Amino acid sequence: MLDVRKEYPDRVLNCGIQECNMVGVAAGMSLMGMKPFIHSFAAFAVRRPFDQIFLSVAYADKSIHIIGSDPGVRQSFNGGTHMSFEDVALMQTVPHAHIFDITDTTNLLSVLRQTKDRKGVFYYRMPREEVEKVYSSDSEMEIGKGNILREGGDASVIACGLLVPAALAAAEILEKEGILIRVVDMFTIKPLDRELVIDCAKKTGTIVTAENASVYGGLGSVVADAVAQEYPVHVRHIGVKDEFGEVGPEDYLCRRFGFTPENIAKVVKEAVTIKLQEALTIK
Repeated sequence: MLDVRKEYPDRVLNCGIQECNMVGVAAGMSLMGMKPFIHSFAAFAVRRPFDQIFLSVAYADKSIHIIGSDPGVRQSFNGGTHMSFEDVALMQTVPHAHIFDITDTTNLLSVLRQTKDRKGVFYYRMPREEVEKVYSSDSEMEIGKGNILREGGDASVIACGLLVPAALAAAEILEKEGILIRVVDMFTIKPLDRELVIDCAKKTGTIVTAENASVYGGLGSVVADAVAQEYPVHVRHIGVKDEFGEVGPEDYLCRRFGFTPENIAKVVKEAVTIKLQEALTIK
């Protein structure tokens, strides 16, 4: 593994536990023509320095790449103080910002190749440790476009980040019960692939969103908004709903907040049942 601090000591600056100052330093670097990448836990990369991100960088028309690591339940034993579920909602309000919920290392590298030289505000929420691999090493992804990982006509699960492998596992469970679902990795939350969202609504008739974040202002909200405006269908959300995080191992927290394949399968079945009931009512 490359140790950037040793290989490029003149390119690494440790700002200490001063995230607001870190963003201010990055804004100054951007003003001087540099391309700053900043990193901290998601809670401290977005929630704490949000005013500096909004004013010193975005409003001032500067550029920054924000890496928010271990979002949501990935903070496990660090608990609710470090467990950022609201970071996506906050960044949604920054005009023209890009938000990525990274799926695996291949996804990250593909995104970085496309964004590293671009001007603007870019937020990457991602794990620090190795995650379940979803993409082959030669895969390339288009920013602003979701990836269909599995086809099915009974329902669509639009997931991001940690919940993508769980959605694929849920599809395996459901297939054994005769339910075929489309699984979409919406790794770019902003800008949202509205065209694909509406295609999911039209082709499967119901949508379940799944995210390791608050559904208020997160993927669930923007998907529901797109559907409500353009092609109304039944939409269910899997994510955090008006709650704080808590201390515990990641597997416990996934069960606690419903991030398991079994719960995704359960919610999909409920959504499909409602879809069928509505179809019978219309007839």
